[in-house]
Amino acid sequence: MLHISHAKAYVTYYTILKNMTQQFKTIALGVTSGFVGAALFFGVTRAFDTSISPAELVVNRETSPRQQMQFADFNKVANLNENGNFVMAATASTPSVVYIKTVAQGRQTYSWFDMFFDGTNRNNSVLGSGSGVIFTKDGYIMTNHHVINDADKIEVIHNKRTYIAKVIGTDPSTDLALLKVEANNLPAVKVVSATTVNVGDWVLAVGNPFNLTSTVTSGIVSAKGRDIGVLKGQFPLESFIQTDAAINPGNSGGALVNLKGELIGINTAILSQTGSYSGYGFAVPSDIVGKIYNDLKQFGQVQKAFMGVQVADVSEENYQNLALPEISGVVINTIEEDGAAARAGLQRNDVLLKINGKPIASRAAYDEQLSYYKPADKITVQLSRNGKIVEKIVELTNINGTTSVTKKEVYKAESLNAEFELVPKGERSRLGIANGVRIVKVNNGFLAQVGFEEGFIVTSVNNVEVDSPQKLAYLLENTRGRVIVRGINKQGVASYYSYVF
Repeated sequence: MLHISHAKAYVTYYTILKNMTQQFKTIALGVTSGFVGAALFFGVTRAFDTSISPAELVVNRETSPRQQMQFADFNKVANLNENGNFVMAATASTPSVVYIKTVAQGRQTYSWFDMFFDGTNRNNSVLGSGSGVIFTKDGYIMTNHHVINDADKIEVIHNKRTYIAKVIGTDPSTDLALLKVEANNLPAVKVVSATTVNVGDWVLAVGNPFNLTSTVTSGIVSAKGRDIGVLKGQFPLESFIQTDAAINPGNSGGALVNLKGELIGINTAILSQTGSYSGYGFAVPSDIVGKIYNDLKQFGQVQKAFMGVQVADVSEENYQNLALPEISGVVINTIEEDGAAARAGLQRNDVLLKINGKPIASRAAYDEQLSYYKPADKITVQLSRNGKIVEKIVELTNINGTTSVTKKEVYKAESLNAEFELVPKGERSRLGIANGVRIVKVNNGFLAQVGFEEGFIVTSVNNVEVDSPQKLAYLLENTRGRVIVRGINKQGVASYYSYVF
């Protein structure tokens, strides 16, 4: 049995060995066939495909333009992942981004019970926060208007030091504001034109969301020239850079930078139903930021230029009716009498195609291009009229229809504890009113008790027209009995207040 067992074992081992040998042969043949097949496939397909592998890019740099472009793209990604370009950009930009804290005392509020029975009013402080970007070494800082709006106290925190900030000026139409702190040798950000970045480029958002300092997120430029209808100024200017870099509450006023850490925009808004980031962030382009910065620093307010027209995007219907070469440009649907455009010979239904050679593809692009100029500047506009290309030179004006520098003049009505300003001619024309005075600020007092809203434009008090801040103050102080104050609310809708005094 022992020999038989050995014999059986021998036969079994022999059979196993034979089968293994056969399997090895099969595997070897398969592998060889695979290599041969791959080589043949590569040799055949290479004749029809000009694409090139990353390994070849390293070896063969003397290639076609397309292959050189692919090499550059691959090298860029390699640098991002291996050489830390995000680190370089973050290191360059984070020292220039500050944390901003605001305190608003809050308006005293009254109920009807309080007013009749001398009840105690309620006054609660409101705290806020955001980000800002150091523009100059001597302490000028850009942020968002909505970050510091209505604040009674503004603190800037940088490198664990706290500075009290002064508001130099604000521009609600771009949601930008300029602050000043008393400091020297601050790390000012390097600013470059937003035209240097394209859709698809990597960018970083730097800010202080959720009270966290120096937070950096990355993404790409998703789109440019976005108009999303979130700004509420007199003449809102929206031509945002859209990015998928995460922007959260507290990022407002922070920096959007390229891979060199250079500023290309100020983070301003997000599209979200929850209040937190959901994939869409928007930044004011650095070119607009630079213009606003210079104006606020020099004049205390933006020197906005006007053509005296209202425009709309070209629609498919316009394209067909106006014999346009393509669906592009903006069509003039309203022209102000004796405005800059009317004096230059522009007409209703003219389609603006270019401003100083820059193509105007949309209303947002029109607003952006116009924002770079100031009153008294002369621009060349190319337009389409009845199928023909025409060029006109337009001398731009300010909001009052003149070419002089505008200065914000606010009248303080001490007895009413409020501030008023005359509504400019251009805005009155847009609103369709002949006269009006805006309520700029309502402090604790009579107007606050009645419930007057800041931004409300008063056109009459008991049917007496209001054409100056002083006249408005006099009428509100001296009109007795039932008082009806008519005007236009912040949404541009006719409205009124009624009370007994």
